[in-house]
Amino acid sequence: MHTDSPVEVKHWIDGQPLCRRQWLILALCFFIVLFDGMDVAVMGFIAPALMQDWQLSKAAFGPVMSATMVGLALGALVAGPYADRFGRRKVLLGAVTVFGILSLASAFARNPYELAILRFLTGVGLGAAMPNTTTLLSEYLPERYRSLLITVMFTGFNLGSGGAGFVAAWVIPQYGWHGVLLVGGLLPLALLPLLWLFLPESARFLVANNAPAERIAKLLNKLGGQFGPATRFVTAEQPVRHKAPVRRLFSEQYRLGTFALWVTYFMGLLVIYLTMGWLPTLIRESGISIERAATVTGLFQIGGTVGAIAVGWIMDRHSPNRVIATAYALGGAFILLLGVLGLESELLTVGVLAAGFCISGAQTGLNAFAPGYYPTESRATGVSWMLGIGRFGAIFGAMIGGLILSLGLGFGLIFGALAIPAFIAALAILLNGYASRRLPRTALAL
Repeated sequence: MHTDSPVEVKHWIDGQPLCRRQWLILALCFFIVLFDGMDVAVMGFIAPALMQDWQLSKAAFGPVMSATMVGLALGALVAGPYADRFGRRKVLLGAVTVFGILSLASAFARNPYELAILRFLTGVGLGAAMPNTTTLLSEYLPERYRSLLITVMFTGFNLGSGGAGFVAAWVIPQYGWHGVLLVGGLLPLALLPLLWLFLPESARFLVANNAPAERIAKLLNKLGGQFGPATRFVTAEQPVRHKAPVRRLFSEQYRLGTFALWVTYFMGLLVIYLTMGWLPTLIRESGISIERAATVTGLFQIGGTVGAIAVGWIMDRHSPNRVIATAYALGGAFILLLGVLGLESELLTVGVLAAGFCISGAQTGLNAFAPGYYPTESRATGVSWMLGIGRFGAIFGAMIGGLILSLGLGFGLIFGALAIPAFIAALAILLNGYASRRLPRTALAL
C-alpha cells in the first residue's frame, strides 16, 4: 500500500500507462459529445418538414432556430461554476438528463412558441454538457496523451452533427419530424444508466475539495493504483484563498489569459459559422449546382475532423499556443487563397478542405488546451465560460452573414473579410501564451 508519502494525483496519473478505465471514460464522454452534436444540428435537418407542416415562413422559424444557440451559451456560462462547486459528474448527469428529456418534449410541441422555449431549455442542457466532458476527461488523462485524446473525443460532435442528417433522412419519411426529435431524446437517456454506473467523479476535484482519502483511493485503484484508506493525497497547485471560481478567472494572475482565450474562441466560431452557414449560398449563387455546393461545404467539416486529431497530436509534442496559432493563421491564409482562386477554380475543393483542416482543427485544439490554463478549483468555470462567450461568436456569425452577402461585395473581398477573424484568433492565442508564462509553475499543473 502506498501510505508512506503523500501522493500528488496529477503526477501519479501522468506516470501511469493508459488503462481500460480511462478508455471507458473517454468512450462515455465521446458519446455524450456525439449526442450533443446530434441534438445541436437536428433543427437544421427537420426545418423543411416542420415549416411545411406548420405552414411557417423562414422568418417565422428563425427564433426557433436561434433559441438553441442562445441556450447553449447560457448553459455553458451557468454550468461551470456549479461543476467547480458540486463536481463534474453531477453536472454532467444533470445536463444529459435535461437535454434528453427536453428533446423528447420538443417532439410534442404544438406551435413555434412552445418549440422555441423547449429548444432554448434543451440548449441549456447541451451547453452544460460540453465543457464538463472536456474538464472531466482532461483530469483523468496523462499529459503526454491529453490533447490528442480530447480532440478525438471532440470528433464525436462532428460525427453527431453529420449523423443527424442520416437519422433525419431515414426517420422523417416514416414518422415525420417528431420522430427525429424523439430519437434525439431517447439516445442520451439510454446512455444515462451507463453514465451512472461507470462515469466517475474527478479524483483531482475530490483532492482539491478535501474528500475522504478512501473515496479517492477507490477511484485511483481502478486506474492501476494500490492505495489504502490511509494514503494522503495532495495537489501541487497553489491553495485558493476564495472559492468563487468566476472571480478567479478575473484575478490578476488569470485575467489577461482569460480574455485572450475568449477572443480566440469567439473569433474561431465566428469564422466557422460564417463559412459553414453561407458558403453554400455563395457557391449556389455563382451558378454552381446545389449538389456541388453541399459537397464542397461538407469538405470543410471533413477537413476539420482530420485536422482536430492532427492538431491534438502535434500539441502533445510542441508548444500548444504556437501550434494553435499556426493552425489559425494557415486557415486564414487558405481562406484568402480561396478568394483569389475564385469559385470556378479546380482547386476550390482542396482549398476548402485545407481551410477546414486548419480552422476547425485549431478550434478543437483550443478545447483541449483551455483546461490546462486554469487550476482545478476553477477549471470547469474557465472552460465553460470560454465556450459560452465563444457561442456568441457563432450567433454573431449566423446573423451578419446575410448582411455581408447583401452588400454585393466581390468574392475576393468576402473571403478577405472571413480571414480577418482567423488572424485575430492566432494573435489572441499567442497573447495567452505570454500570459501563461507569467503564471507560477504550479498554477499550470493540469
